[in-house]
Amino acid sequence: MEGVITTISGLKRPAASPSSSPNKKTNFVGISPLKELTNVKTPVDRPFRVSIEGNIGAGKSTLIKYFQGMEGIETYAEPIDWWRNVDGHNLLELMYTDITQWLKVFQSYVQFTRLSVQTTAPKDSNTRVQMFERSLQNNRFCFMEQAFENGYLHAADYDVLDKWYRWIRANVDISLDLIVYLRSSPEVVFERVQARGRPEEAGLSLEYLKQLHDSHEQWLMTDDERFNTIPVLVLDADKTLGEIVQQYKENENKILGYEKKGIQKVERETKEKVKKVLHL
Repeated sequence: MEGVITTISGLKRPAASPSSSPNKKTNFVGISPLKELTNVKTPVDRPFRVSIEGNIGAGKSTLIKYFQGMEGIETYAEPIDWWRNVDGHNLLELMYTDITQWLKVFQSYVQFTRLSVQTTAPKDSNTRVQMFERSLQNNRFCFMEQAFENGYLHAADYDVLDKWYRWIRANVDISLDLIVYLRSSPEVVFERVQARGRPEEAGLSLEYLKQLHDSHEQWLMTDDERFNTIPVLVLDADKTLGEIVQQYKENENKILGYEKKGIQKVERETKEKVKKVLHL
């Protein structure tokens, strides 16, 4: 079992990186792997689902806040408060304090909470987009895989969690239509993590962030469909906040699934002008 990763089809492979996408460049921004959004088949009974992925400190919360409150969009922040209070127990703090002792419990609860969030029914019948800060898939192919490779997760725990994940995938609709990958360098996010000063993150090392970066690269920056079949929009998260927000604006139609449907987002000001012309 050592040094093995379980693919989305249930097969096992060596933990070494799969063949990289030809687009795997440090400054790449765009859709990678080479999958077109127009080929995405979103079920008619649910909204377009988007997951925001990236390393710790890459800016996922900022992107979520940018789209929060927009018409027809429901956003779901990472359920950190759930992890901080399980009947009074702060699992996040316990995990960071003693990763060997608490990681398997934490991983089990993260899998449960992400499943709860990712299967949440829309609050409004007019909701067109559900946007999640990280996903169940992320936990399986990044955090869980890294923990196993580093020896923090016993092979037996790994197998049990993997069997649970495969059962969920086969029996529950956890599918995503788009992944937005905020691609950053470990050194940049390390500085951001230190600057924001979250108590549970005080012990995070640059080496740990480098390993998380590699896990994201192996999962998302490959054209090998054994590991990911979801279109990935890659944005440069090393930019300044203003430059990153500009990327959000330029890619709104992709992020919100409008490009998939061949339509464009209509700004509120445009709607008001049309109403005035039509005397509505």
